[in-house]
Amino acid sequence: MNLIWATRGRSWGFRFLLNGGYPDPLSAYEHAFAGIEDELTGCWRVADQLALRFPDPLNREDAAGRVIPHDFVVFEPLANDIRSVDDGLQRIWPLVRDIYAQVWSASPPSANAVQSAIDSGSRHALDAGER
Repeated sequence: MNLIWATRGRSWGFRFLLNGGYPDPLSAYEHAFAGIEDELTGCWRVADQLALRFPDPLNREDAAGRVIPHDFVVFEPLANDIRSVDDGLQRIWPLVRDIYAQVWSASPPSANAVQSAIDSGSRHALDAGER
């Protein structure tokens, strides 16, 4: 899946859990979110990709008590089906929901482990994968 996902956990800071196939996804992420860095929620089209941000749907917080945001850069063709935050919650969140539930209070997994778990569709793929 060609998707960048950045978030925080309960005890770990902002990091990329999916890298969209980039060795370093930061520049693609910054390009997608340029000018909207401070927005708490939204869905913005940037050329052939989509910047999507929403607070954790279960209102999970980090150790400092801040609600955890989930930032995604969604590429075509999946980006073509998303026109709102609600669309993103329906299309993107189910892909990562179970994986995030496993890791938000633990140490963060590698992007390869997250991608492998999504590709296999298994909740247990992270248990055997690299963290």
